Amino acid sequence: MNVSSRLPTPAAPAAPTGGDPDGGDEMFRAIDRMSAGLLAQATGGLSPVSLGLAYIDWAVHLAAAPGKRLELMAKAMRKAARLTERVMTSAPGADEPCIEPLPGDYRFASPAWHKHPYCFWAQAFLLQQQWWHGVTHDVPGVSPHHEDVVSFAARQILDMFSPTNNPFTNPEVMEKMLASGGANFREGFANWREDVARLASGRPPVGAEDFVPGKNVAVTPGKVVYRNHLIELIQYAPETETVGAEPILIVPAWIMKYYILDLAPGDSLIHYLVGAGHTVFAVSWRNPGPEDRDIGLDDYRRLGVMAALDAIARILPGRKVHATGYCLGGTLLAIAAAAMAHAGDDRLATMTLLAAQTDFTEPGELALFIDHSQMRVLDAMMWNRGYLSADQMAGAFQMLRSNDLVWSRMVREYLMGERAPMNDLMAWNADTTRMPYRMHSEYLQRLYLDNELATGRLMVEGRPAALQNVRVPIFAVGTERDHVAPWRSVFKIHYLADTDVTFVLTSGGHNAGIVSEPGHARRRYRVAHKRFDQPCAGPDEWLAAATRREGSWWEEWARWLAVRSSPERIAPPPMGAPDDGLPPLAAAPGTYVFQR
Repeated sequence: MNVSSRLPTPAAPAAPTGGDPDGGDEMFRAIDRMSAGLLAQATGGLSPVSLGLAYIDWAVHLAAAPGKRLELMAKAMRKAARLTERVMTSAPGADEPCIEPLPGDYRFASPAWHKHPYCFWAQAFLLQQQWWHGVTHDVPGVSPHHEDVVSFAARQILDMFSPTNNPFTNPEVMEKMLASGGANFREGFANWREDVARLASGRPPVGAEDFVPGKNVAVTPGKVVYRNHLIELIQYAPETETVGAEPILIVPAWIMKYYILDLAPGDSLIHYLVGAGHTVFAVSWRNPGPEDRDIGLDDYRRLGVMAALDAIARILPGRKVHATGYCLGGTLLAIAAAAMAHAGDDRLATMTLLAAQTDFTEPGELALFIDHSQMRVLDAMMWNRGYLSADQMAGAFQMLRSNDLVWSRMVREYLMGERAPMNDLMAWNADTTRMPYRMHSEYLQRLYLDNELATGRLMVEGRPAALQNVRVPIFAVGTERDHVAPWRSVFKIHYLADTDVTFVLTSGGHNAGIVSEPGHARRRYRVAHKRFDQPCAGPDEWLAAATRREGSWWEEWARWLAVRSSPERIAPPPMGAPDDGLPPLAAAPGTYVFQR
């Protein structure tokens, strides 16, 4: 297939509007990029200028707030008195802690932490953590973004010195040492050495090689029925004698391999939908390289969502589509749907957004790494390579959940000497992708920093992509512990789309909350429906009124799709459209999923 006509043409340099008439400005910009790129390598991709500005803002305002400082001194004295009283009056094994860990903090959950002296070390740490939260919050005059950055940095430093991370102040490690005669340290050193060797050679974590797409993950039968430079479109083989009239199109985020939604059969949303009698299509994104540096956000819309819809229209002429987008794939789908609505394109039957934001005014902790100074560093990192590699993104995501992803893992594997068993979701998470230079810069600048989609300023083919024009019913899912797309941010689709919205809040995080197969223990969700003519509730009001249900939200979605689908059942369509130039090209999971 000739893809050259589908690739974007690099934009020509803009004519100078106020620069030096002698020219040569680009040479100086190149020097700046080289300098910023070298700095980024030394700082792991973080902008020291951004951190410095946040610290100065906080420190100067704290110095100018004597009342705040007196309040902190009083709180420090009260906390020290509480801890001293507890130490002096408690009986071993019978004392009640003077402070409990925050929800979701399981570092001190073991009964061993209730013994002396470990209980006091844990309580002293938690009291200090609580005090530092007060130090970094509510300082008069500090900008909210700088407050968040300083608080985050303080939390990272505190977590480094948690008593759980020291073998001599962690009772679980000491018990393991006594029971094994110190063998846990030998095994932990072996684990560390193996991890370092794998990291240096670019190999995946231990056990990830046991999960291979097409072998034990991404095994739902199907065919690649369309391919261009950016996507392979997979059509899945039917498992029922008849299927729903409207097919489902799944658009994952371009920063992930698509099979997050087609893991092992019991964990596969795609397999679940096919088994429920749906014709399912899924986009598998190309893993871009240096040659793709000039592919932009709109190219992902054209060659991704729109190309997939065009191919489905040739396979199932005249049928509307239940379009589904996950994470940034949902944001891209929302952009495409808004543009289609403005152009009178009515091929969508419904739109489902899974942990997908459309308003980025409150994007959660990820905003800590997105400001103008950080953008300069990211731009410099991407300039030479032409893309942002996965290892350059991994550090930021791990820092957002450092207790779970960094310190707890180090304690378990390097101090306890225990390897956590690999599972399909963990193996998928290690199967990383890249992002083109131009596209990554555009979506950070236009969506995160400028919030163009929510404000109606995002232009597509010369027209505004206004979500208010979308009229198809929307099913939106947020997850309770999402650090990437906080559910209150996802909830804002209520304020942007003038249509019926069904919102689900499910237990779990950004990935585990979406991969929520029926039968999984302790799964729950809340759901509420809002008609287009009803007033909007706030997220807290919605939370209080929404119906709580046990089980998987997949079943709720299946019922929602059934109500909004044609009552007729049809024979399964052919795989592809051989008579219309779309023959099957390869067996699922295709070829793009294997690109490294």
